Amino acid sequence: MFVIDNEVCSQCDECKDACPCDAIIDTPDGKRKIDPDLCAECGACFDVCEFGAISETDEIPSERV
Repeated sequence: MFVIDNEVCSQCDECKDACPCDAIIDTPDGKRKIDPDLCAECGACFDVCEFGAISETDEIPSERV
């Protein structure tokens, strides 16, 4: 599973554009999240992020989208 570090994310939209599943969403508080129910875990978002804001983890997020 992939997660976005919003402290590092520039909101450039590269990851959103690269995601074939539209799994990257904007939350009401202005942050980005990857919806684990939509994510195919293909890594396209990870590959295009120039800022290193996306990482892979084995942990299930405590808050679901």
